[in-house]
Amino acid sequence: MMCHCPYKPPKFLQNGMAMTVYTALWGRRYWDINQYPEPLYHKKIFTGGQGVPIFGWVAIPENAHSTIVGTYGITGELDTEWFLKVLGQKAYALGYAVVLFDWRAHGKTAELSPTLTSDGLYEGEDFVRIAATAAEMGCPKKFWFTGFSLGGQLALWGVKTAAQLTKGGEYLGLKDSDIAGGAVICPSLDSLRSLSYLVKRPLGKYLEAGIARNLKKLAWRIHDAHPGAIEPAAIERANSIWDFDKELVISRLGFASVEAYYEASSALQILPQLSKPTLIIYAADDPLFHPGIIPDLEAACAGNPVIDLLLTRYGGHVGYLSSKECQRQANDPDPWWAWNRVFQWLEQKSSSVM
Repeated sequence: MMCHCPYKPPKFLQNGMAMTVYTALWGRRYWDINQYPEPLYHKKIFTGGQGVPIFGWVAIPENAHSTIVGTYGITGELDTEWFLKVLGQKAYALGYAVVLFDWRAHGKTAELSPTLTSDGLYEGEDFVRIAATAAEMGCPKKFWFTGFSLGGQLALWGVKTAAQLTKGGEYLGLKDSDIAGGAVICPSLDSLRSLSYLVKRPLGKYLEAGIARNLKKLAWRIHDAHPGAIEPAAIERANSIWDFDKELVISRLGFASVEAYYEASSALQILPQLSKPTLIIYAADDPLFHPGIIPDLEAACAGNPVIDLLLTRYGGHVGYLSSKECQRQANDPDPWWAWNRVFQWLEQKSSSVM
């Protein structure tokens, strides 16, 4: 397990919901508070699994030593995902090539293809194919997959899929050793349990409703960009996360029920199969996820020596704003505690194999 300074939030954020909401609102305005300039990204259209075009950004610093491939959560797009931009700034300044992408049905990728989400089942191969193309562009062949929230689930599938595709040979020019591992923050692990939990919580149902509205906007965006690809009546019926998957996703993927889809795409059940170093940062007070997942997560990580679990008492969902005292103790340059721990872990993993 990595050595780290324990996480300490400001006192008024020692509540998962408060941390989640405050960070989302505050970060949107003040995310660019560190000393790192934003990389000069080059736009690139990758080809993912099944031939799906994937839009992304690529930045390669001089003397890059490794490459980070990452994406965001359940909704969003590259232009507005500030938490992912923080990752890009930090990574580039530390000598990592950076590849960020709009995953299936999101951002400019949605304009390129009507292909809908699969919560990791096919996005895992997208990660690997993006890495292969990035290598051709000059990105170092030491790839780390990352993401947060649902994007963390996708990255975990990427780590698993990479090992399968490169085992015993090469895949699109990548060898097994070219995929270093993964690091994820507040990953979705069990959608079935968490979604049922979320909608029963007093404030959770409002968060779910907000996400559902954004998913509906996403569907209309695909409908407008690709006439005939999605039935308007189905979009009208998609008034919740569950309904979005029921009306628009599962039939295209061959599932008879949303329950079966969530069970198949769950990241929790693939943790024992991971064979690359993987860091999971997870908060016990995450208001979006069922607390009953935590014992299962601990057991899965304890049973797989390649996984380092950093489970904290506080942090909320993709929050992890640290107090001034915590920043001093950790010698962090900013309040983005989780990303700072990711890079601390990456540095330790890199030094351990040298």
